[in-house]
Amino acid sequence: MNGSSVVSMLPDIGTTILGKVPRGFPLIMPRVVPDQRTKFENDEFFRKLSRESEIKYTGYRDRPLEERQLRLQTECREGHADVAFTNTGTNLQLYFYDSNVWGTDSSPIVPRENVDFDRESGKVHLRSRFIMNGVCVQWRGWIDLQRLDGTGCLEYDDERAQVEDSVLREQLEQYNRRLREFEDRQRQYRDEQER
Repeated sequence: MNGSSVVSMLPDIGTTILGKVPRGFPLIMPRVVPDQRTKFENDEFFRKLSRESEIKYTGYRDRPLEERQLRLQTECREGHADVAFTNTGTNLQLYFYDSNVWGTDSSPIVPRENVDFDRESGKVHLRSRFIMNGVCVQWRGWIDLQRLDGTGCLEYDDERAQVEDSVLREQLEQYNRRLREFEDRQRQYRDEQER
């Protein structure tokens, strides 16, 4: 892959948080790690990506420059674009619409604060929020519409992290409650068998 890497935007935690699970006991994988801020601040990968770095639009590399320029603008208006951090080779597929906002024709509405063609002439300013490796982040940057490069970085998304932390706590509480109920039923069954 010539030094480039594709990054998982899924949580990277496993049974370390939840321990062993009885066979047949349903488990919902948490979307975030328990201490997102610490992971964001201490993980080398996040430290590299949190610095302002050169980025490039990576869509349609086999097409002529003029077509790629047009496609970038079209994709941004549709709510997505492929970019790469050139210093690390990290490729991201960014989505610019808010997941809860949909138009009347079932297509996502792209908020202006996420895709702004008017802030600077010849550039598009972008923002995308997502969960990467179990941490809520937002990608912020801009791309020159002629050269198809620019700068960007990852930032810790405190607002989303608080929401996801409450969901995680609720999931763990529900899991622990169900596990206690399971253990109570097991104990009750063993007691009945002993009698």
